Amino acid sequence: MFTIINHYEPSPDYRNIEDAARNMSARRLPLYEHSISGEIMEAIIGTNPCLSWYSSDESERDEAFRRFWHFWRTMGYDTASIESTVCGALIGGGALTAPDKGVIKTREDFEKYPWDELLERYITMYKPLIDSCVRTVLPGMKAVGGVGNGPFEAVQDLVGYTNLCYLRSDDPETYGAIFRRMSDLQYAIWEWFMGRYSNAYCVMRIGDDLGYKSGPLLTPSDIRAYIIPHYRRITDLVHSYDKPFLLHSCGAIFDVMDDLICDGGIDAKHSNEDQVAPFTEWVNRYGNRIGNFGGIDMDVVCRADHDTIKCNVKYILDQVAGKGGIAFSTGNSIPDYVPAGNYVTMVEAVRVWRGE
Repeated sequence: MFTIINHYEPSPDYRNIEDAARNMSARRLPLYEHSISGEIMEAIIGTNPCLSWYSSDESERDEAFRRFWHFWRTMGYDTASIESTVCGALIGGGALTAPDKGVIKTREDFEKYPWDELLERYITMYKPLIDSCVRTVLPGMKAVGGVGNGPFEAVQDLVGYTNLCYLRSDDPETYGAIFRRMSDLQYAIWEWFMGRYSNAYCVMRIGDDLGYKSGPLLTPSDIRAYIIPHYRRITDLVHSYDKPFLLHSCGAIFDVMDDLICDGGIDAKHSNEDQVAPFTEWVNRYGNRIGNFGGIDMDVVCRADHDTIKCNVKYILDQVAGKGGIAFSTGNSIPDYVPAGNYVTMVEAVRVWRGE
């Protein structure tokens, strides 16, 4: 286990990250992370709370989420990040990470797919987990997240990226129909989710990786036609509950950023990689229009020594201070291969910068 700054007394206030997502300077710079591995949590607090999330025992689930919230509070966060992913509920999914597994390759596959079963399947799978998460929220805190996976990731999970590209060429009508059907499914899930759980969340979020290092993974025209209208449906719904919306998307998506802001209605954006553009560039380009979540490149957190990490954090924060809504994090997430000590060093550097 690692020792956290001894004099630090957590005082979470979810309004800090909510303000950042609304592109307002928060009273205290909020820490943020898209996700943190349970193994990293265990290295720091001695237990992996994620192992019991899906327990059939309600008290065991609740205790797991108490430990989950305790971790985020202990580390100095105002919120905890959690999503219940659409891909996890898809029948025959898995092609997002294993492209050859795609179950929809033709119009016939699309028409016989059991779309109408998926809303109830999602609810059955995730409602106990979400209920436990909501019951155990700690004072001053709320969640960031919601219904995980955007339409692009979920369509890939059923079709596979390579097959999707073939389908675009061979059968553009079915290509478009899959995106529209996925949009309808995800909107129905979001309607159910927001109607029951919105009070426990301060920022709603979709993760939908639209880009790679060199550019978007779909043509900008396809993103405008099939992805951004779906985002707008969700952001309009989220805004009707007076919540800001955060888009997590990796890659060089500068070609569609104006569209995402103007037509998609996003309030904030997360994810940065120095090989695409450092966080400071994202802030300089878009800090007068949306909140920016991110900061230190994952490669630095994984491989640099502690002094380099501290200097990197301070440099970035000094550069972006006063430039709209900022929440500091890695450029992506904290998976299990990140050295736990390096992650702790990053967090402590932010807290030192905050004067704690």
